[in-house]
Amino acid sequence: MKAPLEGLRPALPGEALHARAARTLREAILAGLLPEGTRLPGHRALAARLGVSRNTLVDALAQLEAEGYVRASARSGTRVAMPGPVHAAPTDPPLPLSAWATRALAGRVPDAGGGYAVDFRPGQPVPDLYPAGAWAEALARQARQATSSLPELEAELGPLETRRALAAYLNAERGARVTPDMVMLTGGTQASLDALARVFLEEGRVAATEDPTYPGARAALGATGATLCPVPVDAGGLNPAALPERATLLYLTPGAQYPTTVALPAARQGEVVAWARRAGAFILEDDYAADLHHGARPPAALQGLAPERVILLGTFSKSLAPVTRSGYLVAPESVIRVLAGTRPLTDRAPATLDALALADVLASGAYARHLRRARQAIRHRHEVLLAALAAGLPGWQVTPARAGLHVHVTLPPGLSEEEAVAVAARAGVALTPAAPLARLPRPPAVLLAFAHLSPERLREGVARLTWAFARTLT
Repeated sequence: MKAPLEGLRPALPGEALHARAARTLREAILAGLLPEGTRLPGHRALAARLGVSRNTLVDALAQLEAEGYVRASARSGTRVAMPGPVHAAPTDPPLPLSAWATRALAGRVPDAGGGYAVDFRPGQPVPDLYPAGAWAEALARQARQATSSLPELEAELGPLETRRALAAYLNAERGARVTPDMVMLTGGTQASLDALARVFLEEGRVAATEDPTYPGARAALGATGATLCPVPVDAGGLNPAALPERATLLYLTPGAQYPTTVALPAARQGEVVAWARRAGAFILEDDYAADLHHGARPPAALQGLAPERVILLGTFSKSLAPVTRSGYLVAPESVIRVLAGTRPLTDRAPATLDALALADVLASGAYARHLRRARQAIRHRHEVLLAALAAGLPGWQVTPARAGLHVHVTLPPGLSEEEAVAVAARAGVALTPAAPLARLPRPPAVLLAFAHLSPERLREGVARLTWAFARTLT
């Protein structure tokens, strides 16, 4: 045996010692280090060379003999029975990806990663506002009761109990017009977008999106091969005059436009609904920030104006926590029937225990109590960030957020997004450039998430930025 075979290969998680020894010998055979017909040393010698007991080696060889790699006989000992590869492939062949996968991968916006003293990048959880106690109690209650509801748990739309609770909540708090039969539970907004895109879009069809917009929506819609039509966003949100003559879907964030955070005024909402009726389009209303508004009450959902044309998308991943995987969509019953029929091809049914726990926290009032505390904390952190930016970086044009967990900041003239992100990174601060979220030309801007940071950390982050940009400009 050659020197490279001394000792065992590094262990894999949970791997038994005899399996590790068998894998070491198997890989040596497949690599050609032990050619076919090679007689292996005696059990004691081979066990010593690998650093295992004789019994462990016997178990390993028995496994290899059952697999056909070695052959044992009383007269000739144990010999390699299988030839290794004649020529190893220099590289792995390219994956035979579908057109859908190619488009989906092209639509991703990469995260720069890295460690920072203060991380302002959006999309981070807010663990100190998560109602862990209430959620754990709801999960425990529902786990004890779940066995009595097994027939209902198999429904493609999700438990009726949860759909009833959601319908009541949306009608009371969001001004929506919802019945339980219009609700389908999902794993979150991205899952809802994927299901709707697959049902309604294909090559030759058009999907309109706000520009700039949430990249996950653009990726899900574009992966179908449909033509994407970017519709510019200004200080009043999406501009209805720029909508295409016809489209199948329009992705819209009217309550707090992502990423600019501006709200779509009532007059423009009416124009968008009128366009959808003329164009025969469905509006995908992403209500991502409604439960995290900063004022007395959030604006009413667009769905309440035209439930036959608006599909409302919601999630609790921000207002509760991403680990809950509790999302939903509200659509006309004709759309719901199609989605229920196609869902079994992908995930059959939503996460039922989470869905039942969600119904519990909604009906018990625990969610409302949690939101009152969370909104107060988020509003305070928003105010702290605005004050710090105004004092330290007065040339940065901040759009106060009416809802949500980040602010949109237009950079001063002469400062590019690339330079801003690089200067901030050298100061230990992470910012998100806005350019990857847009297809149409826009002034340079960055996004700063604030809800996951304490007031002290927010002030520290802005102080670092102030120091870094003062040094850059002098």
